[in-house]
Amino acid sequence: MEKAIFKQIQASLPKEPGIYQYFDDKGKLLYVGKAKNLKNRVSSYFLSGQQTAKTKELVQKIEDIRFTIVDSEHDAFILENELIKNYQPKYNINLKDDKTYPYIVIKNEPFPRVFLTRRKIKDGSTYIGPFTHGLAVNELISHIKQTIPLRTCTLPLTQKNIAQGKFKVCLEYHLGNCLGPCQGFQEASSYEDSIQQVHHLLKGNIKPVIQHLKQKMQKEATDLAFEKAEFTKRKIDQLENYQTKSVVYTKHQYPMDIFSIAYDQQQAYVNYLMLKEGRIIQTHILPLSVPLEETKETILSFAIHHFRTSLHSTANEIVVPFALSEKELDVKYTVPLAGEKEQLLALSQKNADYALKDWKHKQLLLNTQGAPTDNIILQELKSVLQLPEIPLHIECFDNSNIQGAYPVSAMVCFKNGLPSKSEYRHFNIKTVVGINDFASMKEAVSRRYTSVLEKKLPLPQLIIIDGGKGQLNAALEAVTSLGIQDQVTMVGLAKNLEELFFVHDTLSIQLDWHSEAHKLIRNIRDEVHRFGIQFHRLKRSKGALENSLDSIPGIGPKTKEMLLLYFKSMQKIKTASPELLAEIIGNKKAAILVAAFNKVI
Repeated sequence: MEKAIFKQIQASLPKEPGIYQYFDDKGKLLYVGKAKNLKNRVSSYFLSGQQTAKTKELVQKIEDIRFTIVDSEHDAFILENELIKNYQPKYNINLKDDKTYPYIVIKNEPFPRVFLTRRKIKDGSTYIGPFTHGLAVNELISHIKQTIPLRTCTLPLTQKNIAQGKFKVCLEYHLGNCLGPCQGFQEASSYEDSIQQVHHLLKGNIKPVIQHLKQKMQKEATDLAFEKAEFTKRKIDQLENYQTKSVVYTKHQYPMDIFSIAYDQQQAYVNYLMLKEGRIIQTHILPLSVPLEETKETILSFAIHHFRTSLHSTANEIVVPFALSEKELDVKYTVPLAGEKEQLLALSQKNADYALKDWKHKQLLLNTQGAPTDNIILQELKSVLQLPEIPLHIECFDNSNIQGAYPVSAMVCFKNGLPSKSEYRHFNIKTVVGINDFASMKEAVSRRYTSVLEKKLPLPQLIIIDGGKGQLNAALEAVTSLGIQDQVTMVGLAKNLEELFFVHDTLSIQLDWHSEAHKLIRNIRDEVHRFGIQFHRLKRSKGALENSLDSIPGIGPKTKEMLLLYFKSMQKIKTASPELLAEIIGNKKAAILVAAFNKVI
């Protein structure tokens, strides 16, 4: 049965290219589509026998139809993309704010900050991404901070507040990482120049930034400001080093965009590699939900338009895995069959395939079609370990130390098979002297569940101790002293053989290496290792520097913090010039440091 709204407009539908919009009874936009022939395309939705289940669901909700005629199919494609981006209709291809992937944001505010975020909101800010490679994006942010002076504070730097002198410069100003806009030391126009340098870096245009810094260095040298010139020279070296780190993948030196897609009926991932001067300088992934039946060609065309407009790409060649009918004007589209471009496309496809595989794995863990207790992987783990209940809440502990120095423990928490990072915990071992992994584990477990009991938080169904039987027994002593040994199940994870074992058991449990339950255990183990080692490295590097400076009279905590922020290591402090030290911590304390170093020598 045809809908009344379609009968009303059927005769007036034009046979020209354009876009059509479907609205529900509350005036909410449900779907935007484009068409070479509006009459034929809109009619296809309402013809019985040609509708899929998803289309029928959409048609049932349509209460209003509007259309706009345009001059060409390409204009229809552009307009459709803009409407989808602005309104995100329920039944269109939707950009998903997948918090797995970070963005770089240039904040919409006076004197904008630049930082990483996993939360994309509509606040007028510029969001670059999402980025697939966490290390790469962190390195990019690091180079922005090291080479371009920007503020990191959250002060409301309106012209009125600055004029009234409400703020004072902070440590970042004294370290040379910020030029002090909070006190009017830097004008808005100068700060905007810095933001333009950021845009250059994010687009892979490193040369203009290096050229800008070289001009700055030359002026500083001319003005006899040699310390500042040396500081600028270091920034240039950092950028040039970052540029040479990029792997050369092709002899073609002109800009090129590489796109690939991994797709199923509900979800798609498009990978984008940005090439400049033969190097991959950025890689991005775009997660897209697919509410209606859409072809891979349509989805890929949509993603290409999104990436190239949001990242302001001007590359005149786009490499794709198959031919597309919806193309940008005056741009060459290449479907390579062999050679370097085909290898680049294969690399891009590998990333897209992995993202889709990872999404499917998470869906299996979440099992959104049922209750958490229906989780197949956790049911498997319950069966293998013969647990009394499904381990919806798992916590895992690990120790980290080097020759007994800076002992720490780490705990990670998984709920419904997924990391619950807000509940991760670090433990500085306080009661243990020297190397004693057993005592360190006992302290960490005891402190964790003492806190849980005091705050009346739920206990985990499964506790994993990453270590041998000695550490497992030490952990058991901790929970026994708290009286919760019968409320939790505790297992040990052998570091070498990767076996699970219970207290008092002589035989271990060996999981099938390829089973999903074993994959989950390995994922938990890898996560607690990463989390613990990260904390241990931070504590070790900071402790080494602080301990080296503690013996120098006149060097207090604030001075140590300034030196740590700037130099990162004791060796760099010792080799720094007296002039640079004086610029950072003042002439008096610099003289104390130099004298102390000379005395040691």
